[in-house]
Amino acid sequence: MDSLHVIAGVLLQLVVAAILRTDVADRRPWLLAFGLELANEANDLVVERWPDPGMQWGEGAKDVLLTMLLPTLLLLLSRRCSGILALARR
Repeated sequence: MDSLHVIAGVLLQLVVAAILRTDVADRRPWLLAFGLELANEANDLVVERWPDPGMQWGEGAKDVLLTMLLPTLLLLLSRRCSGILALARR
């Protein structure tokens, strides 16, 4: 299940960037992906009831970190080292 979070975060960022017709260097795709992930984890907290709330909060925090790790890396790389991710433009 953890790998799904990693994949979902990158896909969310790329799909939102495509919908907004921008690139991953723009903060908006990252912010929307982050907002959707927080909404997903808030839903999990409301819907699921674990015997140990501390463990549930810990798993939720881990899910947020896993989901946003690669989108954050893409955002930072595209803003700081744009040559790495740039397509050839003419």
